[in-house]
Amino acid sequence: MSEVATHTPPPQSRRNLFETLGIDTRLLGMVIAFILICTVFYFVTDGRFLSPRNIFNLTIQTVSVAIMATGMVFIIVMRHIDLSVGALLALCSAVMGLMQVWILPQVMGLPLGSVAITPLAIIAGLLTGALIGAFNGWLVGYQQIPAFIVTLGGLLIWRNVGWYMTSGQTLGPLDPTFLKLGGSEGTLGATLSWIVGGLGAVAAILAQFQARKSKARHGFAVKPIWAEITMSVIFVGAILGFVGILNSYDIPTARLQRMFEARGEVMPEGYTEGFGMPISVLMLIVLTIVMTVVARKTRFGRYIFAAGGNPDAAELSGINTRLLTVKVFALMGFLCALSAIVAQARLQNHTNDIGTLDELRVIAAAVIGGTALSGGIGTIYGALLGALIMQSLQSGMAMVGVDSPFQNIVVGLVLVVAVWIDIQYRKRSGALK
Repeated sequence: MSEVATHTPPPQSRRNLFETLGIDTRLLGMVIAFILICTVFYFVTDGRFLSPRNIFNLTIQTVSVAIMATGMVFIIVMRHIDLSVGALLALCSAVMGLMQVWILPQVMGLPLGSVAITPLAIIAGLLTGALIGAFNGWLVGYQQIPAFIVTLGGLLIWRNVGWYMTSGQTLGPLDPTFLKLGGSEGTLGATLSWIVGGLGAVAAILAQFQARKSKARHGFAVKPIWAEITMSVIFVGAILGFVGILNSYDIPTARLQRMFEARGEVMPEGYTEGFGMPISVLMLIVLTIVMTVVARKTRFGRYIFAAGGNPDAAELSGINTRLLTVKVFALMGFLCALSAIVAQARLQNHTNDIGTLDELRVIAAAVIGGTALSGGIGTIYGALLGALIMQSLQSGMAMVGVDSPFQNIVVGLVLVVAVWIDIQYRKRSGALK
């Protein structure tokens, strides 16, 4: 009597906690690295690094590079590079500075402070950035000139064009309304910040459960309900905690007194008021959401990742990769101009060295955030976190007295190590052969 061998199938391996929660392990590693950086500088600076004042300043300083980094993700995903972003920022800043200091008030007779000055200056800057970006894209897409060469030329050209436009002079003062877009001059205040934070928390919860319903409707696996609730608590805690920190940074008493005097009022004894969320930070948050939606939910975004993953297959499938290149570079130019608005308003004037070395910081932010130089892979929120990590490193080193050359050495080392870690991660996950 022969025995029939029975084979029991191996038990299905249990998913770990992070997979159950749907957390990207690479993103988690970046968050842990950011927390470690903050922890080290907290102890080295006797707590000053994580003070509300420094966090407020850190967020403002991150905005300009982070805005351009969101666009650099699309550029690198399509296997291109843009070395001209810092120079283009300087040119757009020069255009907007001339509009506010000379063209609108002196040529057109609009007094500084007029309601039309800020919108007209912004429109001129955004058009300049978008048109030059589209020109770069045309050279790359239709003339087949490598993006490295085109944008290297732009690096040498556009800043010096701006220098000649301004005769090498610093431009100021700028329109008071324009200055509100740069940082501490323009904030939402404590009450409005809590309202915006509450709406953001509600939106995050609704978006998460809407995505769950969509997956279930299409037959995809969904996370356990406890995992959804856990992630909701994390999102809400992060949003409201961030708003709470910004609100806890009080406006200086002397400035509060001037604000009350401007309204013809007397400041009550012992009155305090928090800055709240800067308008520039709100702009970055909205932009991050919009760019993430574009990357994930639109045909334009899908085409970008398809063309970056396999350009030949994308073209054979009917995607006009040349026109797509023009669009992506035009978007990058538009974001350079948007970044110029924030940088110029924060500095409260136009200077010829504005945006110097920003091209390197922007590329580093995107790469540290997980954008693969080989193309086809990248996330907007990763670039945002990469920019925040870099600015945290520079801010922390400045607080402990590290000189600028050594700061650049550290950032360079972090960039190389981040790329090496990314390569090892993709090898282990099977994404890189």
